[in-house]
Amino acid sequence: MILQRYIALHLVAGWVLVLLVLGSVFGLIAFIQELDHTRFDYDGMAAARFVLFSLPQQMVSLAPVIALLGSVVALSTLDRSNELTIISCTGFPPSRLLAAIILPTLLLMAALWLCMEYVTPRAQQSAEQQRHALRYRNQVRIPYGGVWSTDGSRYIHMDKLFQDGVPGDIDIFEFDEKGRLLRALHAKTAEVQSGRRWLLQRVREKLLVEGVLRTRWHETMSVDNMWAADELPTLTLSSDTMPLSVLYSYSQYLAANGQPMARYISVFWQKLMMPLTVGAMVLLATPISINIGAGRSRSFGLNMGIGALVGILFFLGAQIIFALGQLLQLSLPMVSVLPAVIVALCSVVLIRRMRW
Repeated sequence: MILQRYIALHLVAGWVLVLLVLGSVFGLIAFIQELDHTRFDYDGMAAARFVLFSLPQQMVSLAPVIALLGSVVALSTLDRSNELTIISCTGFPPSRLLAAIILPTLLLMAALWLCMEYVTPRAQQSAEQQRHALRYRNQVRIPYGGVWSTDGSRYIHMDKLFQDGVPGDIDIFEFDEKGRLLRALHAKTAEVQSGRRWLLQRVREKLLVEGVLRTRWHETMSVDNMWAADELPTLTLSSDTMPLSVLYSYSQYLAANGQPMARYISVFWQKLMMPLTVGAMVLLATPISINIGAGRSRSFGLNMGIGALVGILFFLGAQIIFALGQLLQLSLPMVSVLPAVIVALCSVVLIRRMRW
């Protein structure tokens, strides 16, 4: 039990070391890029806060690489100092070695799922909201010309999202089956209510009456089947930064309204299966790093080089597999889990051939 704990602690230390190194590098690059976009109250300190809050999301996306390199660092260090040789000579079975590696890996996988649902999306949303508030003086603008949605013959456009999730500059266009405009609404703001209902405020309505668009003004107007309150903060972000539950529910909402939802559901399955890939990467790092009984041990640098090469090849291979899966219209869950399955199978073969 003591030896298992010793190996597990070294494994976690390797992950933390690689996390700190990659976090420092990517954080510095992001900070330099943000300095080019400072304006109004968004100064250097605000840019540093934004990078600090948005960096966890980037590190989660790099989790497979961090797990692979961190495991290589930890196990290669133990192997280079002959500690694994000594542990092996005590009669420590390979099953207990794998148990010492798998237990912290399972905890890491669970932590990643929790982070993708509760931690990193909220940190990213908070960072984005603060950045937009400082850049645009408390007015959060949705990028790329606003957000569009369609509900059959109705088209919805939202251009702004103010503080506290208040929508602004909302346009709704309704057409008949022949494509003629029947009604156009423009509201300054809206109050988001339960059940996807919005209470539009300061509404200008253009209604087609006997072939002529007539203008009316309303203080308030209730509209159904709009964005839910928990979906609004994510509209200023890319689909990569949405929580898992929001990604799934939003993709189902788009599907129910006949809108393109492939981008959101594909990101959902990729993120959901990513911790499985992390586990497979840790298993793959085990035979790469351990050279007990070999005639000539590989150097620490060579192990790191092999780990980095495997990480690059895995990233390219996963992208190719996913693109082919979408092209051939294969099952998204199957395509998303396939890279992890391939890596796990390779790991099992190499572990069975590993000298211990």
